[in-house]
Amino acid sequence: MTQDKIEQINALARKARTVGLTAEEAALQKKLREEYVASVRASLESALERVRIVEPDGTVRKIRPKDGADTK
Repeated sequence: MTQDKIEQINALARKARTVGLTAEEAALQKKLREEYVASVRASLESALERVRIVEPDGTVRKIRPKDGADTK
C-alpha cells in the first residue's frame, strides 16, 4: 500500500464526515480500505512466520496456528 493511497483513504474519510460521499467515492473508499486491510494482514502474517520460540532446553520451534484457526 502506497502512501498516496493511504492519504486518499484519509481524504475520503474527512470528506465523508463533513459533506458526505457520492456513490462512486463510497465505492472507491470501500475498495481502498479492503486493500489496506489485506496489506496489513499480509504484513502481520509475514511477521508471524518469522517468529520462533526458544524452549528452556535451547530448542527452537516455529509458532503454529491454534486448532481451528483460519489458515490458507
